[in-house]
Amino acid sequence: MDVNIKNLVHAFSKLPGLGPSSSRRLVIHLLQNKEKIMLPLASLIKELADLIVECKVCGNLDAKSPCSICTNPKRDGKLMCVVEELGDLWAFEKGSIYSGMYHVLGGRLSAINGIGPKELNLDTIPKRVAELEFEEVIIAINPTLEGQVTVQYIIESLKNLDVRISRLACGIPMGGEIDYLDEGTLKAALTSRQEYELNIK
Repeated sequence: MDVNIKNLVHAFSKLPGLGPSSSRRLVIHLLQNKEKIMLPLASLIKELADLIVECKVCGNLDAKSPCSICTNPKRDGKLMCVVEELGDLWAFEKGSIYSGMYHVLGGRLSAINGIGPKELNLDTIPKRVAELEFEEVIIAINPTLEGQVTVQYIIESLKNLDVRISRLACGIPMGGEIDYLDEGTLKAALTSRQEYELNIK
């Protein structure tokens, strides 16, 4: 196998859900359909790489910063939904079930993987809440062990601010991932969200 093809297979194998075998099949398909698929795809990827930027306010990816969500006057400026990844934001937007603002963390706290607050978009949450006077922060973080650690960090950072903190309710199983939920389940979880009890001494 040509070294350039090997490099492309290796690059694809780093993508979520793709291993060495599926990456090889993908590369073969692209090479066999160079004019119809491979070249247009390469052009689109290059165009996106040049166009898309990270929103300096919420962490979303868009053609501008602040993004189209942060600058939309029709959004509810009193609600902020904190999500782990961009895919979670897209899950909410896909079903048009939420009309507030977002805050994308870029992951979750993980001591094992060396991911601390500085590696995530965490410490800007209390600053945004205070400056923009949000009335409610909805924590939509996947219910994993690391997710719960992240939730507690967020709650602690907001304890001195006058803001309601809520979490998604029914429909999300322990260990589940928001990005994989159907729209009905996600809407039920959002609608039935529950307020966190801070238990601050």
